[in-house]
Order: sequence, then structure tokens, then C-alpha cells
Amino acid sequence: MLARVLEFQRDMISENTKEGVAAADKTLGRPAALAEKAVAGAVESYGEGAAVKALARRYGVVPKTIRRVLDAAGARELPEQLDAAPAGLGDQQPASVPNPAVALDLPSLLADHLHAAGDKTVRQALATGRTIRRGQGHSLRITAPLELHRTALQQSATLAAETAGPAKRKAHRVYATRITAAE
Repeated sequence: MLARVLEFQRDMISENTKEGVAAADKTLGRPAALAEKAVAGAVESYGEGAAVKALARRYGVVPKTIRRVLDAAGARELPEQLDAAPAGLGDQQPASVPNPAVALDLPSLLADHLHAAGDKTVRQALATGRTIRRGQGHSLRITAPLELHRTALQQSATLAAETAGPAKRKAHRVYATRITAAE
């Protein structure tokens, strides 16, 4: 019986607190680190290509705050139009590939390797790619037929060998997984 009375009392205190805060037009908790104007400026600057760390220095906050603000605004999500084939890519695709274009993110370690070791078709596809920032690193979003993605994976097979570093092996494995998922 005493437990029910205490539970009722706790509910009444909570309800009264909420009503009092609403009546006083106050908000509880820590104040926001960035004003609305600064948030809008940060989102706009990020959309123009500014780095998260540079924005954090500009506004005097930690990078995690900037990332939280960008995520709340939906600015770090990839727009749907990136999935469409870039203009002019059709001229660079081999004529024998009837497959539709697929947008896949190529890890930067593989992209760097393919810039040096890839054949002409793969290097042309890399040139049309768009750099996508991901945390501390980046990826290259390439919109090309699935067969070209498979060719790029085969040409970067040396990065999957045991003699390659763990980061290179992981990058190769991640790209292979993305290709498999797209099939």
C-alpha cells in the first residue's frame, strides 16, 4: 500500500514540474552550444564543402557538436541525386556493357591503388567519381556498370593478399561486399 502512495506522489511531482516549466516558458537542461544562426551557417558551409574540423574551429566547439548539428539537419546524408549517373559518363563506358549504371562507394585506399595500377577504363571511371567524406576518411562514389566495378575489384586484388596491410585488406573486403550486395 505504501509503495502505491509513493508512486502516486512521484507522478504528481513529475506532473507539477512539467506544468511549472511549461507555464514559465523555460527549458530545462544545458543551453545549446550553437545559436540557430550559427547552426544554419554551419550547415550551409558544410554543404559548400567545408570540413567538420574547420567548422568546429570556426565556431569554437568540438567536432562532435558539429557532426550532431549536421546530422540533426540531415546535411551529412547523401542526396539521392548522387545515385544517378553523372553527365558524360555514357561516353566513357564501353559499348559492349549493357548493364545499367550502379553507384558504389570505392574506399580511398583502393582508389589510390587503381589510379596507379588500373587500366584506362577504370581510371576514366575514377575521374568521374565524386569524393564522399566518411568520418576521418573518404570514399569515391563511382556510378558505372557493375561489370566495371568487378573489373576494378579484380585489378585491386593485390590489396587482398596476406602481405598487404590490414586496412588495405579491409578496404578490398568492404568493396567486394558492396558489389555483392548490388548484384
